[in-house]
Amino acid sequence: MTRVWLRYLSGADIDTLGVTGADIVDAVEDVLADHGNDRVVFEPRTHLVPDNGGKGHFNILRGHLSEKQVSGVKVVGDFVTNFERGLPSEMALILLFDPETGMPRAIVDGTMITDARTGAMTAVGAKHLARPDSRVLGHIGARGTAWWNVVLLDSIFDFDEIRVTSKRPESREAFGAKLAEQLGKPVRVCATAEETLDGADIMVEASRLIEPEPLVRKEFLRPGTFLVPYGTISALELDLLDAVDKVVVDNWRESQSGNPRFGALRPQLNAGLLTEDRVHAEIGDIVAGHRPGREHDTERILFWHRGLSTTDLAVAHMILARAEAADAGIMLPYR
Repeated sequence: MTRVWLRYLSGADIDTLGVTGADIVDAVEDVLADHGNDRVVFEPRTHLVPDNGGKGHFNILRGHLSEKQVSGVKVVGDFVTNFERGLPSEMALILLFDPETGMPRAIVDGTMITDARTGAMTAVGAKHLARPDSRVLGHIGARGTAWWNVVLLDSIFDFDEIRVTSKRPESREAFGAKLAEQLGKPVRVCATAEETLDGADIMVEASRLIEPEPLVRKEFLRPGTFLVPYGTISALELDLLDAVDKVVVDNWRESQSGNPRFGALRPQLNAGLLTEDRVHAEIGDIVAGHRPGREHDTERILFWHRGLSTTDLAVAHMILARAEAADAGIMLPYR
């Protein structure tokens, strides 16, 4: 019988490969074009909610990339209070498979990939939907994805002003200081969502709420604003869509999948305020050139991305190719 091996890539292994933010943005934008051109197989996410007193849940994401001939599954935990144990709130593993034989190819630490592909999705969305002259960024949240949101957005827009906040003063102060050091520019740490968002050109809501709370209000959205909300529990005012000209999603079916509590616009969906007719486009159709993105400077555009398995697989596949070339990681006997 043929001996089967698979490659295990830890976070430390990935760190040795020299992967840049631009590499991750390119991988995400490329696979979004594949979405728009029907070159992926994309299954709905599911949730596993353990009997753990509400400490957290797992997301299971599945997909296949036809152009790259790789299939895969990601399991990622979402445990809000992990900071109390010195752990990330989101930790993940990605399994990559050969779609011709079903043979497992790799086990990849998906924690950095989850954070980075989320930031890359925000950045790609802004590239196509924000005003090119956007100068002020307002960001709620200091979770792992927040770093990649701000750094990758700034690599495109080179903001004059960056404002950040989060629920805990110690987390927002540390986040602001780390960003300022990385970006070489001042970062304004704010105490409230209103101070952070009001009048910003680009707004990102990546909060870690336990119960819905209207942190983002419609009066914050001025003509030309671009808003990206993706907190697991909604932080949007219920009637916020009244102030939005265009709604773009990563995938309409995915917007409706999973537990009905989870998702930034779930209350709007549940109340019938967000319907398929209200959605301008999926981002893949815009990246592929099949639908327009921003059409004039005064449009107020909301981009809701819940996370596509295909972006995880695209980034993991890019990393695996580099690891194979460098013979990085550990080869494990499968059978």
